[in-house]
Amino acid sequence: MGTMITSGTDVVSFLKGQHEQVKALFEQVISSAGEERSKAFSSLRRMLAVHETAEEEIVHPAARRALPNGEAIVRQRLHEENQAKQELSEIEKLDVGSTEFDTKIRKLKAAVIAHAEAEEREEFNGLATALEPRRLERMRKAAEFAESVAPTHPHPGIESATANMLVGPFAAMVDRSRDAFSKS
Repeated sequence: MGTMITSGTDVVSFLKGQHEQVKALFEQVISSAGEERSKAFSSLRRMLAVHETAEEEIVHPAARRALPNGEAIVRQRLHEENQAKQELSEIEKLDVGSTEFDTKIRKLKAAVIAHAEAEEREEFNGLATALEPRRLERMRKAAEFAESVAPTHPHPGIESATANMLVGPFAAMVDRSRDAFSKS
């Protein structure tokens, strides 16, 4: 799962690919246990942080401007993202082997998938028709950069900012993604 998705040259294909990756990581978390579950949960958190940063920095601003009712659509997506962030920060405090973790990760999965489907339907598809292919391709390159600065697996022993950027609580991972992104 650590490889970047490059199918499709536009941002919509790229982010839909990330949605598929997120779904697969949720499945990995739910179907595993112990150390494997901890690793899968870390990968899921990193993927969500990177994906959310790309949306907030690239997609939402474009949707606000390009889509009729764009402001309302983005407001609803941000509301869903904030709810997911809160749920994730609660889940982070739980033991991955607990029943509560299992219940909450399944609830979060359902919410994140519903959010992704709404995003694809109301935001991504609209952008795909409203913006020119060249602009969508430039947006994809920016989203790829956001993913490239955030490795999917931590590299033990390498103390570079990139390697260790996405560890710790989810909120901190999002902040560090955003910081790296704004420096591009």
